[in-house]
Amino acid sequence: MFSWLTNAWRVPELRHRLLFTAMILAFYRLGSWIPVPGVDSAAIEEYFSGQGSTILGLLNIFSGGALSQFAVFALGIMPYITASIILQLMTVVIPRLEQLQKEGEAGYAKINQYTRYLTVVLAALQAAGYSYLFSRQGALDLTPGRFVLIVTSLTAGTTLLMWMGELITKRGVGNGISILIFASILVGAPIGIAAWWNGGPMEKLFFPLIAVGITAAVVFVQEGQRRIPIQYAKRMVGRRMTTGGSTYLPLRVNMAGVIPIIFAAAILAFPPTMAQYFPTTQDFVNNYFQPGDWIYLLIEGLLIVIFTYFYTAVQFNPVDQADNLRKYGGYIPGIRPGPPTAQYLDRVLSRLTLPGSLYLALVAVLPSLFFIYGGFSQITSGALGGTSILIAVGVALDTMRQMESQMMMRSYEGFLK
Repeated sequence: MFSWLTNAWRVPELRHRLLFTAMILAFYRLGSWIPVPGVDSAAIEEYFSGQGSTILGLLNIFSGGALSQFAVFALGIMPYITASIILQLMTVVIPRLEQLQKEGEAGYAKINQYTRYLTVVLAALQAAGYSYLFSRQGALDLTPGRFVLIVTSLTAGTTLLMWMGELITKRGVGNGISILIFASILVGAPIGIAAWWNGGPMEKLFFPLIAVGITAAVVFVQEGQRRIPIQYAKRMVGRRMTTGGSTYLPLRVNMAGVIPIIFAAAILAFPPTMAQYFPTTQDFVNNYFQPGDWIYLLIEGLLIVIFTYFYTAVQFNPVDQADNLRKYGGYIPGIRPGPPTAQYLDRVLSRLTLPGSLYLALVAVLPSLFFIYGGFSQITSGALGGTSILIAVGVALDTMRQMESQMMMRSYEGFLK
């Protein structure tokens, strides 16, 4: 590994990309500590001390703690991710967006432009909502002028983050948006390590073993795929006869990524958030929507399974795949082209999504299980699994693949074997 890192540092282009990515991340962390003008960060942080299980606590994790400081980057990159998910879902129901998606690079550029516009709108609405919420809770003294200043600053911060993410994608290493989320998640790592170090003997002994085991399991499932064999027949293109060949269509076990866990966590964090405004529902929420309760864990697992099937269906359309195969002269051996191929792909995808959804549900509930039965502290168990480890492992693997391709282009031995 160290020899591979040494070889990577010797490549000038790769070294410049790594340094550029590190510089952007440094600016990102700096902006996460600069408060918005006219805001008392201490009052906001005191209000956030009891928001661990609410949707604000979840959003604070994805902002790297900037939301609890009400910093310039308090909204993080989540408005852009939300806008991207909305545009992906809308392509199913809006023919214009579906047509743009099929136009190639030009169509994707147009959809990306729509995503940026929607990101600005969502960031402005979210900034206004935070300002009103903190003002109502007494953590923010809001005036019309200060309201405009806060909304403008937070929206500009999200727009700047979106631009910084695109810069990392073009001139750095890895996907810029994923790298920013990865950096936000790693901010909580020192707190988890400190909680483990101050824990009991059993926690000190078994935490490293369990952490390594969970990471290995996540890597194994994330890299797992079903390869559907594809055969291409010979055909005439102009005056030339193309040679037939064989390849495969990879179907990943976890095609939905971490999105189902985010959706489920956001829905389950909604009742504790609303209970703050309706005190009469506080007892019901405390009894059934606590992270360590069995009803909560069952509902969370069921929602993750449902959202995994839903988001996988949005991302992968068997009918379109079958049409593309028939258009380019490809077919699955033993399966007739057209509707039979679409039915076959749909059946394989449905069977493949079941273990993927159960895997996501298990990873999401593992921290609570370790907290209940393992005697681990809540902070330490939160660092063992769930959304954080999925994002960290996924982004690390994607970044390593890109660095691998850069190394192989220059005849260096890669790291991923």
